[in-house]
Amino acid sequence: MDKKSFLQAGHTPTLLAAFLYFDLAFMVWVLLGPLGVGIAKDLGLSHAEKGLMVATPVLAGALLRIVMGILVDRLSPKKAAIIGQIVVLGALTYAWLVGVHSYSEVLILGIFLGVAGSSFAAALPLASRWYPAEHQGTAMGIAGAGNSGTALAALFAPGLAAAFGWTNVFGIVLIPLSIVFVVFLVMAKDAPDAPPPKTMAEYLKVLKDKDAWWFMFFYSVTFGGFVGLASSLVIYFNTQYGLDPKMAGFFTAGCVFAGSLVRPIGGNVADRIGGVKSLSVMYVFAAIFLAIVSFGLPEAWMALVVFVCAMLSLGMGNGAVFQLVPQRFKKEIGVMTGLVGMAGGVGGFYLASSLGYSKQMTGSYQMGFLIFAALAVLALVGLTGVKTRWRTTWGASHLTAAKI
Repeated sequence: MDKKSFLQAGHTPTLLAAFLYFDLAFMVWVLLGPLGVGIAKDLGLSHAEKGLMVATPVLAGALLRIVMGILVDRLSPKKAAIIGQIVVLGALTYAWLVGVHSYSEVLILGIFLGVAGSSFAAALPLASRWYPAEHQGTAMGIAGAGNSGTALAALFAPGLAAAFGWTNVFGIVLIPLSIVFVVFLVMAKDAPDAPPPKTMAEYLKVLKDKDAWWFMFFYSVTFGGFVGLASSLVIYFNTQYGLDPKMAGFFTAGCVFAGSLVRPIGGNVADRIGGVKSLSVMYVFAAIFLAIVSFGLPEAWMALVVFVCAMLSLGMGNGAVFQLVPQRFKKEIGVMTGLVGMAGGVGGFYLASSLGYSKQMTGSYQMGFLIFAALAVLALVGLTGVKTRWRTTWGASHLTAAKI
């Protein structure tokens, strides 16, 4: 990549603001996972209830991405992001001051935390609209590296909960969230050539395009695997290997950092060799590593190594998907980011909840991991089936400077 060309092409302050907003929002989105051991102990939750608890914000975030995508197109990415941040700040303030006293209240809080997960649909268009096709993979990868916020939650939340109580963690996270909110207000700027708002009929029209469904499925595996694991691994390492919540958080943070930090690399690699080729390789590796870990490795460090490898594959796959989406749906990037992001969240909800149900019904997490590995293989088969058509139609070399 020509660094000078990239810096001249877009708006760096906005790209940084999008990253920071996305990063802190994702930290909050999966917060119930790192706090899950303490919450489950105090509220007496079963394996299935723990799985649903950490999966609820993921599903809520997935569905709310549609709403956020519409707000992005109707208002602007910056205004939509501001609304989302205010809602999350309010929900956390209430949870901190009033408290969370029952399983149903945890699920309600999870729904509000889902608003943080919907940040995906605002942060990525905010950054994407500033950059030309040949830099989309890198720009979207940098903004999307905000996935690393999930690692921050795993790294710090269990220790803070042990020191101050898990309810007070909701108050502590208000500090960085408020700082980033101010930074976002100052630095973020909407691109001048934003497409005009669409009617509801136009939003629904994109669902008639089969490529939209393919992208939704592809991302449900890469991002679904990433966020599903990020939400579940603290509880997994605690239950499977008896690690205390703080150490389980460190193990989880290592896995999530790996998947987050390679997302820009995945986007850049996709810019260089093409998103289809890059994504195909990532599906193969993700399926292999998820299958390996399903057999319940004897030592926690062994599972850590395999999970890191799986997260590297899924994280690079996330970058590759969003190298492709803006090429195919440049004019509909707002609503498509919402739709594809929603599908990713649904995949994460499925993985997180299925692991809990698998453990409760069979006494093992194996079935949950194996089914998701099979989905990665199915995605690879689907991608192989559409790649020729893509490369000879909207991705043809005479139509775009980007490699498909």
